[in-house]
Amino acid sequence: MLYTGIDKLLSTLERTGKNFDTEKIKKAYLYAKELHEGQFRNSGEEYISHPIAVAEIVAGLELDTDSICAALLHDVVEDCGSKIDLNKIKRDFGQPVAVLVDGLTKLVQIPFEDKEEEHIENLRKMFLAMSKDIRVIFIKLCDRLHNMRTLEGKSEDKRRTTSLETMHVYAPLAHRLGMQRIKQELENLALSYLDPIGYNEVKTDIEHRYGINRNFVERARSQLSDKLAETNMHFALEGRVKSVYSIYKKVYEQNKSFSEIYDFYALRVIVDTELECYTAMGIIHDMFKSIPGRFKDYISTPKPNMYRSLHTTVIGRDGIPFEVQIRTWEMHQIAEYGIAAHWKYKSNVDSKEEIEQKLSWIAKLIEMDDDTRDQDEFLDALKIDIFHDETFVFTPKGDVITLPQGSTVIDFAYAIHSEVGNKMVGAKINGMIVPIDRIPQNGEIVEIITSSTSKGPSRDWIKIIKTSEARNKIRQWFKKEKRPENIIVGKTEIDNELRRYSTSITEQQKIEILTNITKRLDFKSIDDLYNIIGYGGLAISKLAPKLKDEWERVKKDSEPEEIITEADQIQTVTLPKSKKSTSGVIVDEVEGCHVKFAKCCNPLPGDSLIGFITKGYGISIHTSECPNVAVYKNNPEYDERWVSARWESGVISNTTTEKAFEALLQIFAINSITLLADITVALAEMRVSLLHINTQKKDDRQIIINIIISCKNLDHVKSIVSRLKTISNIENIVRGFS
Repeated sequence: MLYTGIDKLLSTLERTGKNFDTEKIKKAYLYAKELHEGQFRNSGEEYISHPIAVAEIVAGLELDTDSICAALLHDVVEDCGSKIDLNKIKRDFGQPVAVLVDGLTKLVQIPFEDKEEEHIENLRKMFLAMSKDIRVIFIKLCDRLHNMRTLEGKSEDKRRTTSLETMHVYAPLAHRLGMQRIKQELENLALSYLDPIGYNEVKTDIEHRYGINRNFVERARSQLSDKLAETNMHFALEGRVKSVYSIYKKVYEQNKSFSEIYDFYALRVIVDTELECYTAMGIIHDMFKSIPGRFKDYISTPKPNMYRSLHTTVIGRDGIPFEVQIRTWEMHQIAEYGIAAHWKYKSNVDSKEEIEQKLSWIAKLIEMDDDTRDQDEFLDALKIDIFHDETFVFTPKGDVITLPQGSTVIDFAYAIHSEVGNKMVGAKINGMIVPIDRIPQNGEIVEIITSSTSKGPSRDWIKIIKTSEARNKIRQWFKKEKRPENIIVGKTEIDNELRRYSTSITEQQKIEILTNITKRLDFKSIDDLYNIIGYGGLAISKLAPKLKDEWERVKKDSEPEEIITEADQIQTVTLPKSKKSTSGVIVDEVEGCHVKFAKCCNPLPGDSLIGFITKGYGISIHTSECPNVAVYKNNPEYDERWVSARWESGVISNTTTEKAFEALLQIFAINSITLLADITVALAEMRVSLLHINTQKKDDRQIIINIIISCKNLDHVKSIVSRLKTISNIENIVRGFS
């Protein structure tokens, strides 16, 4: 009865079939329970419930006794420092447990100057660079996972901060370690707090689509199972739906519609050998039609995080695409748990023989039951050298800066801060002055020499640097600080390009050409065009085809043109204080925001708008009538995340943009043989693009047709609806919500 609080943990350990020192684990539990006595979580539970839950997740990874003890004790030094110290843990549980607890304590005690993403990224890399034992990272990820599962009890501000840190630090860390199961759960949980509307929109769509197509998934699974059984292979067959966050990224970051996501559904085949993987692949391609370009062989060419599997996307007999993943049991464990799976399986994921041998040796070593085995080589193998695509260098204060391999000290300067890069006049590595094109190596200490009298970066730096971050910051400096110089440089480059077409081009012709290009590219003046060429925001090679087109048009045009003076073109335009996005939406009181249109309501120019701040994902623009707005607007928890938004007037009238928008229309009609043909013909006559169409039977007589069309604005949609309503058998048309 003494150990009732860890009964579930002990049962989990027993199911693994591995030998654990349960007495030592029970001792760690009693130790933690006593030290945390009187402490409670925000939910009201006794604090000891958290270490137990973390230990259960660690046990699920099949780590060792010391890892489970460290999980139970991971907060005692941090939260009970006056009652306990590491020396006592070392005496009572041994050096390995003390090292793990010490490592975990240091992770949560790393000081921050602020909470910007750069500093969060520093913390993520510091875990990798500074950890003496890879198990520290495993336990920390399990700790964060349970914290995310129980985040509801925290304040709104704490939920946002924790979710952002999870999305930018712990989920990428889990991905780099190949621990996909933990990564996906962390991403989904974080997204549910950062953008609850977007999360629920995607989640609802997943449930809706899966509900409709459940029979399809089960039928495909059954057909494949029967076929594989004929080969006498030992296999397991699983079905899955893509994670909410994964679909969210494709919908909002890649701007795909739900219907364009081909791997929404997936089947996973697990077999015994690599040869059987390829045999199963042949069977699948024989059963279903494969989609060209959608086959990936991650067995022969593993991902950097050790992931190995065969992927193919096929089309079922229902016309619905789905993905099939094929892997061995060992590959499956590594896909789920990454480096942690090396505590159980041998690795063969890297083509370099040296790393291959190290990981093989480690895997064999940790399978041994000898608790006295040496862990040094295991730790060495999993330090920074395994992540060979990045370089870790230090500031003089000891902060870790991560750079792509091949980056220069200039990249380092801009990675610290744009002002450091802009005022840079030199650099030191390990105390020695070096050229500014020097490439720092892992572990070196880089010091940037700055001067308040610096004239700023050199244009030649753009040819030296490696990172897009540095390149963009240099260009931004020239854009802001050197506009007159940029205009001269840009004008020279454009003049040289125009002379290639004709040496006799007149000033009037040049102004006409540049005026038209300025309008086409939505610049305010010709000087703005010169400026962007001058600071490198637009390469002259990209502009050349437009210059050639305009020159040929002007040359062929024999009618006299009104003379437009350069003074007419060069005007200073004062922009409103509100922030106008490239999407034509003005968001009040928010500067420099990224705007995305919510897929749940597909706002159109002319709709009344409202914005929702999705922490870390910009502002999601909804119509004021969106059902999701109605649900969340009355929740005081989200009051501060709503902002006013409106269309730019030119977008509503379609005078400042040719951007096409999407509208979902629900057509309620009496079914007839020619109905779909009548609708598509009518749309074609109106020159309206039909992007998507599906139907559902309402009853024996009526059907509902859902169509997504391309349109200009709300008035355009109204005219389309008015025309479609004249079609026979259509009873009503409403603008729908996804």
